[in-house]
Amino acid sequence: MVRTIELGTARPSVRPANPCFSSGPCAKRPGWSLAALEGAMLGRSHRAPGPKARIKEVIDRSKAILGMPADWRLGIVPASDTGAVEMVLWSVLGARGVDVLVWESFSKEWATDVVTQLRLADAVVREAPYGQLPALDPVAPDRDAVFVWNGTTSGVRLPHADFIADEREGLAICDATSAAFAMRLPWERLDVVTWSWQKVLGGEAAHGMLALSPRAVARLEGYESGRPLPKIMRLTKGGKLIEGIFEGDTINTPSLLCVEDALDGLRWAESVGGLDGLIERSEANLAAVDRWVSASGWADFLAEDPATRSCTSICLKITVPWFRALDGAAQARVAKRLAAILEAEGVALDIASYRDAPPGLRIWGGATVETADIEALLPWLDWAFAEVGVEMAHEAAG
Repeated sequence: MVRTIELGTARPSVRPANPCFSSGPCAKRPGWSLAALEGAMLGRSHRAPGPKARIKEVIDRSKAILGMPADWRLGIVPASDTGAVEMVLWSVLGARGVDVLVWESFSKEWATDVVTQLRLADAVVREAPYGQLPALDPVAPDRDAVFVWNGTTSGVRLPHADFIADEREGLAICDATSAAFAMRLPWERLDVVTWSWQKVLGGEAAHGMLALSPRAVARLEGYESGRPLPKIMRLTKGGKLIEGIFEGDTINTPSLLCVEDALDGLRWAESVGGLDGLIERSEANLAAVDRWVSASGWADFLAEDPATRSCTSICLKITVPWFRALDGAAQARVAKRLAAILEAEGVALDIASYRDAPPGLRIWGGATVETADIEALLPWLDWAFAEVGVEMAHEAAG
């Protein structure tokens, strides 16, 4: 049954225990407190044996939880997921033609890098509007591919990686920042995978994770682009991979406070059943929103195909005729007002849609978010939308 949202809808009585639904930085794991950081080796050199062991532990625990193949390398790099992606694009692209799949803001940024900044002559951009995926036609085995696994700003995720050939010469470069630890990644069809600490496990900012297959390492060691690279982006020296990056010798100084926080998140992930448990928690959050949307008289998923709906970055659009009749600027004002009412009530912080996305709401459903908090939030969405309706009626009345 579709709910009818009326003016004067009653204020809900139950509030989320944790109102943090931001899509990055994301909610801390349940029960987190500053006490989790008491073991941080502050004031120590990150190259000393103790701190370096902690950094290496982040790498090892991450590989184990994700089920990463043993012959892959995983390292901690500067500048979050963005830094990890940029390091690879500027180091390996140009050896072959490249296809870039675009369906939201960050994948569009990678296309800008490829076409406008790197100025690669043989680059094909496959673009789809928000809410959709581009045609997943197979990428030729001799071409590179660049894509996100989950559209953080669109709520659209890949349902599979069948467009990448098992037998290939090109590299599959995947930005998985809002997918890693919440979705199962097909490692056999990927060559580069990146993410950041501040997404599914609720870590703190500034650090990126870079995972390389043996094929990616071979490209790094066998291809010289001729581009000058600053030290902060160099992955090779003398034609060889800088192996220390993948053993805990970071390129620049990491925050040992953030390292301790990352370890806390990883240990928590292990305690809830590892990757299977994390996926189950995220999918339960999506299912709760799906039940609400199915009965909603005013909201729907931005992702048009149910098979592509993200279980982490859950993006909603407003569907009522009066809203769709507004121009873009007016729609943005309404959506921002809706988010502002929820924030003022202290029930949902930072859930406005991304600045470049269609006006609406974006609810983080990653594993650190409790399904009970999602369920408590949803009636507040109805109430806040009714409040916006009251405001719009008063405005129209003059």
